[in-house]
Amino acid sequence: MSEGLARLMLLMKTSEWDFPNKPYDLRERLFIFACTITRLVQYLHTCGPVAIKLSPQLLECGTSSAANYEEADDGSSPRDRLAKRKIVLRELKESRLRLRILRTTGLLTEAHDPVIQESDELVRIVARLIHKTQI
Repeated sequence: MSEGLARLMLLMKTSEWDFPNKPYDLRERLFIFACTITRLVQYLHTCGPVAIKLSPQLLECGTSSAANYEEADDGSSPRDRLAKRKIVLRELKESRLRLRILRTTGLLTEAHDPVIQESDELVRIVARLIHKTQI
């Protein structure tokens, strides 16, 4: 497959980056976010050397939030669960920052704004969950 055809296949319409039916279950929502980040990294690999260099960092933090949330449920104590949820929050904040950097530098377009918005919403949800746990 030619590079041009591969790039064309990875370029997605705006609607394909949307999150139209967001699940209520946070675990499922984080899973969908991780899958979207994985697709986004595939797209970034068609955008040149800088995007390729930045994409592994996004892949790490963007997928680890879902994995860490899964681990948080298996925490050995409420304190352990809270610590693991804080890791989820840190990973989501890093994802949001990296997405914003990619958008501001033009490596992501307006079509990818729903992914950035989803990262922001997930940060707020997890932060609120942590806050409620600490009260």
